[in-house]
Formats: sequence, structure tokens, C-alpha cells
Amino acid sequence: IADAGLVGLPNAGKSTFLSVASAARPKIADYPFTTLTPNLGVALVDHHDFVLADIPGLIEGAHTGSGLGHQFLRHIERTRMVIHLLNGLSPDPIGDFEAINGELALFNPLLADKPQIVVLNKMDLPEVAELWPQVRVKLQALGIEEPMAISAVSGEGVQDLLRRTWTILSELPELQPAEVEPAVFRPKADEDYFVFFNETATPE
Repeated sequence: IADAGLVGLPNAGKSTFLSVASAARPKIADYPFTTLTPNLGVALVDHHDFVLADIPGLIEGAHTGSGLGHQFLRHIERTRMVIHLLNGLSPDPIGDFEAINGELALFNPLLADKPQIVVLNKMDLPEVAELWPQVRVKLQALGIEEPMAISAVSGEGVQDLLRRTWTILSELPELQPAEVEPAVFRPKADEDYFVFFNETATPE
């Protein structure tokens, strides 16, 4: 459905980011689960364009179906890479990061292998900006080499994130549609069939 899927807990700022990065105008509110179906937007950076998908917020237990988890996780399967937004106001952004990645891996181990950019959002808030150096060090300790920080509200860091997203996408192969064998239904030889005609119908 898209080149890059935006994932994260509810209220991480995915819809706001999509509205800033593209011409999409998703519903934005300060309560969780404002997005119930993916919103798509085309991002343009340095004369290149790609499609972003705002995936509805995941919660712990999504891999078991909690919070419409299966439906949301299937959308992520249909993207080439992931932009993982962390809520800078969360009491535990690192715990959120590990929880969501755990849900991805439990639903489909291949999701854990998708290229992923991890981004702390809401840097326009002083408390989040102050927290960022600690979050960056902890993410790097978890193997995230280049975590990023943005403010979707002010636009800080958004263009850098889009440029990095395009750089990764330009090195990835295109997703190929799955080949599905057509279903063939054959009548049993010993069954009788009747065809009824409507005598009042006007032939076309």
C-alpha cells in the first residue's frame, strides 16, 4: 500500500507527521485511535516522491488481534520499510519501542527485518528536547545506529527524515505482488444441473 509505513503507539504523532510531510489531511486529535484505517500521502523531497502510510496505532497484544491488531499489522506487511515514531511525552519511550518491535516480530518475523528508522517526536517541547540525548544513547545501545528526532508540529527535522527515507528506499527492491493460483471449480460428473430462463426478460 505504500513505500514507508508509519508505526508507533497511539498518539505518537503519526497523523501529524503525515500531514506535514505530504498533502494528506488525516484526522488529528489529542486522544488515541483517531486513525482506524491507513491514511496515504505522497511525500516529495529533492524532486523524488514516495508514498507514506499512517498505520493505525498498535498496542501490546496486537499480534493476538488486540485493538484490531491483525488488521493493522497486515498493512505493515505491505510496505517496503518502517518509520517508527516514538512519543517524546511517553513515560518510557524505550519500552514503547521494544513493545512495538516485539509485536511486529511475534506477528511475522519478516516484519522485524524490514528497514526501520526510529524517530523521537515532539522535540518542540522543552522536556522532550532535554530527554533526547538519553533516549538516543539507549537506542544506540539497542543497536539503532542513527536514531533521529523531529517535531512534526514545528517541522524540525522532517526534511532530514524524508531525505533519509528516500535514501533507504532507493536502495531497496520494489515489492512484488504475491502470485496466487486461480481457484478452479469443476462440477461433479454425476450431478444434474438445470438452467432456468426468464421468458419475460428482454434479450439484450
